[in-house]
Amino acid sequence: MEFLVYGTHMSKDKSGAYLFLPDGEAKPYIPKEPPVLRVTEGPFFSEVVAYYKHVHQAVRLYNLPWVEGLSLDLSSLVDIWDYVNKELALCIHTDINSHGTFFTDLNGFQVQPWRYLKKLPLQANFYPMLVMAYIQDSQECLTLHTAQALCVASLKDGQLEVILDWRLMQDDNRGLGQGLKDNKRTCIHFCLLLERCTAGSEVHLTSMYLNTPALALPVARMQLPGPGLCSFHPLASSLPCDFHLLNLHTLQAEEDTLPSAETAHILHCKVFDCSLEAKNLGFNRTMSQGKVALGSLFHGLDVVFLQPTSLTLLYPLASPSNSTDIYLEPMAFTSA
Repeated sequence: MEFLVYGTHMSKDKSGAYLFLPDGEAKPYIPKEPPVLRVTEGPFFSEVVAYYKHVHQAVRLYNLPWVEGLSLDLSSLVDIWDYVNKELALCIHTDINSHGTFFTDLNGFQVQPWRYLKKLPLQANFYPMLVMAYIQDSQECLTLHTAQALCVASLKDGQLEVILDWRLMQDDNRGLGQGLKDNKRTCIHFCLLLERCTAGSEVHLTSMYLNTPALALPVARMQLPGPGLCSFHPLASSLPCDFHLLNLHTLQAEEDTLPSAETAHILHCKVFDCSLEAKNLGFNRTMSQGKVALGSLFHGLDVVFLQPTSLTLLYPLASPSNSTDIYLEPMAFTSA
């Protein structure tokens, strides 16, 4: 793992808010002073933090029996306030024989393969990464999960390169009307997951852990006026691992004073690669092969009928049905 720095063209068009026009291959990031290292070891996690002038890089390994313990936790605190027309990148080197191919997600719902094409300009080999990017061969698969949208490339076999931040002094004539000079200290969070080809993939679980974390809310110790809130457990059982509940909310009633008896839900059916190993999960993994029964999913509620709709909930796609079973193709999603 190393940091790289891209420059921009010295003449004609230059990099800006929308254009990435590097002046050639990236150069290694060479700090004026060696970094300060902090090493932490404990029963729950071990961590190494390197303090550079422009970035603080933390690598943490959890000793926990669930998704946290499957991957390396990477955090980069980036501050390039004194850069002039430079872009900072993180490059991960491996011995995976990827044959110039890597994969990125499409808005977190699908996966798209890409190939490095030498005949194209360097900037044309970078692609958006909203949730994950990975490289693989017949033995291993390395996935970089991200909590923020960035751009990624694989310019050499076994390599993933991510642009972390950029500071550019000029407008690129694409509508913003100014350069990018208001950089702030930015924390960038990744999870790096390495899987061996033997028994089952946890790539989707790591992605959901990183992008949909549990939110802990403080509770006031003092007694508040009025009746206290009761606990609410809407699901009678957990969804299968290959289903992700993207949204569940009550629809608007005809009368504002009455609650609606109709709810909308959006489900996404994920695919697990059973050629990759899965161990130290801390739970039993169940998969439904694209089928889920909504009639028995909710606790104390009867599902009368299902109305398939568009994802915007504006247009019905079929007639209402008394059947409460939903079937989905791999990586597809539905709303009802």
